[in-house]
Amino acid sequence: DWRKRARPPASMELAESIAPLCHFCIDAFGADRCMFESNFPVDKVSYSYSVLWNAFKRVAQGFSQEERAALFQKNAARIYRLATDDA
Repeated sequence: DWRKRARPPASMELAESIAPLCHFCIDAFGADRCMFESNFPVDKVSYSYSVLWNAFKRVAQGFSQEERAALFQKNAARIYRLATDDA
């Protein structure tokens, strides 16, 4: 449990922990039906937002540029109907 440790996890450790579940979901549903998200500010008791963001980038390294764009921005913009420069 990261909350009980003297030092929070680094992005590499967090990425190694969450990658199997992230990859399972992306493989099962496809990059066009998944997105990276956070539980901040609640999660800040365990690690910083920048550590989480960098962990997500590590998890997404094996995906194409198009898939990463979907996971990090395009799917959220579509689902939440956010205005983007792409429109």
